[in-house]
Amino acid sequence: MQISVPKERAARETRVALVPESVGKLIKAGATVVVEKDAGLLSGFTNDQYEKAGAKIAPDFAATIAGATVTCKVQPATAAEASALPTGSALVSYWAPAGEAAALTALQGRGVKLCALERVPRITRAQSMDVLSSQATVSGYKAVLLGAGALPKLLPMLSTAAGTLAPAKVFVIGAGVAGLQAIATAKRLGGIVSGFDVRPAAAEQIKSLGATLMPLDLSAVSAEGEGGYARAQTAEQQLDTQAAITKHCADMDLIITTAAIPGRKAPVLITDAAIKGMKQGSVIVDLAAETGGNADGTKAGESVVVHGVTIIGPINLPSTAAFHASQMFSRNVLTFLNHVIKDNVLTLDEADEITGPMLVKA
Repeated sequence: MQISVPKERAARETRVALVPESVGKLIKAGATVVVEKDAGLLSGFTNDQYEKAGAKIAPDFAATIAGATVTCKVQPATAAEASALPTGSALVSYWAPAGEAAALTALQGRGVKLCALERVPRITRAQSMDVLSSQATVSGYKAVLLGAGALPKLLPMLSTAAGTLAPAKVFVIGAGVAGLQAIATAKRLGGIVSGFDVRPAAAEQIKSLGATLMPLDLSAVSAEGEGGYARAQTAEQQLDTQAAITKHCADMDLIITTAAIPGRKAPVLITDAAIKGMKQGSVIVDLAAETGGNADGTKAGESVVVHGVTIIGPINLPSTAAFHASQMFSRNVLTFLNHVIKDNVLTLDEADEITGPMLVKA
């Protein structure tokens, strides 16, 4: 049983799929682990640390994957990488939304089974494998810091010899893992925080962190789908939600948006009219930028100014805190590997309630 960990080559990606701690546990369980040279360097994990954990260091991608039973990556394999993976092996990585059709064709042509980490089902048994949740924790935290850095004012109230400074008002849209972490972080930094989510069940979670709810009848706009995710609202519900958000945004200094619908374009919740009504110098950090954005005018990977409001569309925020993001990602992957590897034998059972939904087919 060989588990291979290549270096990530995608733009902006600084994480590594397995950190030395996880590697050591896999080796103790009987696996051989091969790590590409400098695979963990950008995350703060050296080749020496991997070697001390028992891993073998390979000089390049080809040497890393040679003989692999399982290859673990963060980002999807490119078509070239997929074409080189050993026949009959397995690949564990993110797949959507960046996975290429050509890469999937290459994987299937070589009989490589692809386990997409974003497809981990939201059931109790799989919570410790949920990379979306672990990485969203980092995104929510970093989004507030990013917004605070762009805001021309401080978040907390301060009483100084030069007078008292009023606290900034922060509004978080979406109360999933990223949104709740953003609320908690903004509260810790001293902001006056409010939140909103189309799922009524999220209201108590927002309030439990000390934030207030945006005024809106949640029963009228409720849009909770399977697995605790949000579903698309009806056209009427979306208009009601946009109207309430437009009114609330007018008094906000910093807005963090996190609203996403699995497999679909992000809903536009902050319209151009809402942005026009916001205070000059206010900031929006749109965590849905990679799937179209929650705000009109969001550009993925860019910071733009619209009607005097700065809109930041960050890409891959977890990589900006690569050490801890990699630690959490690695623990998720380790737990999944422990689920599918028994007695040093890999078993990917389509009938299994965890593995089955993760297997990607044409």
